[in-house]
Amino acid sequence: MTGTVNKLRAWKRLERHAKKMNKVEMRTLFEEDNKRASKFSLQLESMLVDFSKNRINEKTVLYLLELARVRGVEEKIQAMFSGEKINFTEHRAVLHTALRNRDNTPVWADGKNVMPQINEVLAKMRKFSESVRLGKFVGQTGKKLTDIVNIGIGGSDLGPVMANEALKKYKAKDINTYFISNIDGTGCAEVLNKLNPETTLFIVASKTFTTIETLTNAKTCRKWLVDALGEHAVAKHFVALSTNAPKVKEFGIDTENMFEFWDFVGGRYSMWSAIGLSIAIAIGMDNFEKMLEGAHTMDLHFRHTDLAHNIPVMLALIGIWNNNFLGFRSQAVVPYDQYLRYLPAYLQQLEMESNGKFVSSENEFVKYNTGSVIFGGAGTDVQHSFFQMLHQGTTPIPVDFIIPAISHNEIGDHHEILIANVLAQAEALMKGKTVKEAAEELAKAGKDKDEINSMKKYKSFPGNNPSNMIICKKIDPYTLGMLVAMYEHKVFVQGIIWDINSFDQFGVELGKKMALDILPELQENASSIHHDSSTAALIRYIKNLRK
Repeated sequence: MTGTVNKLRAWKRLERHAKKMNKVEMRTLFEEDNKRASKFSLQLESMLVDFSKNRINEKTVLYLLELARVRGVEEKIQAMFSGEKINFTEHRAVLHTALRNRDNTPVWADGKNVMPQINEVLAKMRKFSESVRLGKFVGQTGKKLTDIVNIGIGGSDLGPVMANEALKKYKAKDINTYFISNIDGTGCAEVLNKLNPETTLFIVASKTFTTIETLTNAKTCRKWLVDALGEHAVAKHFVALSTNAPKVKEFGIDTENMFEFWDFVGGRYSMWSAIGLSIAIAIGMDNFEKMLEGAHTMDLHFRHTDLAHNIPVMLALIGIWNNNFLGFRSQAVVPYDQYLRYLPAYLQQLEMESNGKFVSSENEFVKYNTGSVIFGGAGTDVQHSFFQMLHQGTTPIPVDFIIPAISHNEIGDHHEILIANVLAQAEALMKGKTVKEAAEELAKAGKDKDEINSMKKYKSFPGNNPSNMIICKKIDPYTLGMLVAMYEHKVFVQGIIWDINSFDQFGVELGKKMALDILPELQENASSIHHDSSTAALIRYIKNLRK
């Protein structure tokens, strides 16, 4: 299929179909079919995914499912779970699902069952996290470690940050979690300013223990600790999530407190591994394992459910439809739950790092759009920021709305108002308001003819903006696991359709490598003749400002 997915008969049929559906009004589709919502909704346990507010009909779904079958989605799903090396550019298996394999059935990679080593690390996480929570593993001065600082970047940061916030209601009352990721010294300084060295535990998350941002921050934290408590305190206040035992030991960390993870787990899929240690300490290993169980439930659904009733598959296909056939290149994710406020940033990495690719599995440049621009924030805050563009902008932007039926903080009628808002926004984006309806509304408000004529277009809304509604009972560890796994699998399916590798990230590397070349020029009087004139001039300008 050498980079020519868009030449397939199934793809061409969808292109022809899109020309018809692009003119269809969703409000008309709902008026003509009062069973539309049930036809285009799927449920798994208490989670409901309603994708009826998209410009689709039964033919759209049939054509999309045919595309999925032609692209071998069913076979590739099984290949992933079977440990085949579907990460074809790095020749690796993709087995983040094994991390949450609660059935403990054998999972094979290179002829070896990986479950024993996964279970060994989970047991080690349980022992260590409970020891910290119970005050058995203490700091240099014998005080309980209550301030947990995760030092990592990318997948070693975004997952733990998101989950710690999402599950805040489950955190031990005497445990505080902090996160340092940015190489900007401000990030490090602001966290250290809040800490007491005697009660602080640093978790350094770096597979190779060479990541420049993580190691720079870790060394700064190490110096801060040593200045306060002495060199021997390092072994009592630092642990490592890594595979590089010599580097960990050289840093001063006891390798007994090194937690392993593996090449078959990509960084943005690693929250389920030892990278989740800060989550386990904060919410307890029992709750961490409930999160794994929720993800495992979604894994089983994804692996064993036919395509037409498969939630991640249908979300992926709807995304493909909106992106490639209707031309909507962006995707907003709006959780109406304050605890999920970091979920859009997490999904931003998951989707854009996974599917921001332009080379096919056959080593050809693709000639169709891959990936979407993901952005978002917590409702109702974002209703007062980017929702203006959603409602009256010139290009439709599909939205994923996420809402729990029950809040962790049932205060007065706050949650009912929140639910009313999310349902209203989805309906308003779908229905819109015609110029005629706007004029009638102005007339009812007592406006005169001139004012009606001058204002009716301003007060109109095009509508017909696609959205998905994802409803769950409550954001608990189990539900969070289901939700994140759902998005992981959605991204994978889209990568299959686009014939790209969703599991490498070579694009992350170029700028970081070039930064290492520029660094000595900023620190010394080295020449910058190898740069373009702009970069060379900027280096000189910044150096002059710093004199």
